[in-house]
Amino acid sequence: MPKHPTSPEPDRPAPRWTRRAVIAMPAAAAVLAGTAARASADDRMSAAAWETVISGSFAGRQALESEWNYLYPWGSDHNGTARMYASSTDNNHLYLSPSGQLNIKATRIDWDEGTSSKDPHLPIHYHSGAIHSKELITVSDQFPNYEIRGEFQAPSARGTWPAFWITGANSWPPESDILEYKGDARNWFNTYDGSWDNTVVPVSSPGSWHEYRIWMTKVSGADVDIHYYLDGTWKGAHRGSNFVGEPMHLIINLQMEGSSGSSGPGGDTYFRARNVYVGRSRA
Repeated sequence: MPKHPTSPEPDRPAPRWTRRAVIAMPAAAAVLAGTAARASADDRMSAAAWETVISGSFAGRQALESEWNYLYPWGSDHNGTARMYASSTDNNHLYLSPSGQLNIKATRIDWDEGTSSKDPHLPIHYHSGAIHSKELITVSDQFPNYEIRGEFQAPSARGTWPAFWITGANSWPPESDILEYKGDARNWFNTYDGSWDNTVVPVSSPGSWHEYRIWMTKVSGADVDIHYYLDGTWKGAHRGSNFVGEPMHLIINLQMEGSSGSSGPGGDTYFRARNVYVGRSRA
């Protein structure tokens, strides 16, 4: 699940950080900035070949397992109260619809299962599901541009904490949260490079289908710019320092409580995804 200053990744020293928050942007400025960013990206793309990394991976179990691993990259637990139970034989917490839709279900448990093995070691109240990409996302001279997008029906009730995000495979930071709801109808577009950038966007009916997207491009030997979009509309841009050369996992998961508040729902909670796509330019 996305890491936050109150719950740093365990076994790594808590970094010094500052939080820089942006609540949406004026429409005219957003359009101009987004157009300029896209034009600049198109210029850089003129000398590069585009290739697809992930597409159509929810067509069936074979397709899913060719592109994704179950659970978090580090296991079943993280910084909320849900323990991930998805597996190749589990059709309860993670299953596919014939239409090419991924369904993750969090179910509240009524027995004592101890506490999460990850900081801040909250008591386990739910069983849920997560997947992470087999292909690592690494911005480099060879792959200077990435597009990552997907369509989601996301829960936003108190105690629900769905996410679609990338995080460092070997270290933390880097991190970019493309979708993150923390118990209300606002999506948090976050970038973490030792300090946090946040663009917080109110979303009408998060439980309906919306597309969440980033365009990430190399801007120096160490840094990237990440442009965040909701339903095709540019919402903000963050500089990711020291992202270049750092391999990252793409994760889809439904965590519960923690930063989204408590108590969470007493019944089942669903997080649905379709048309998840990763593409990159090869210089």
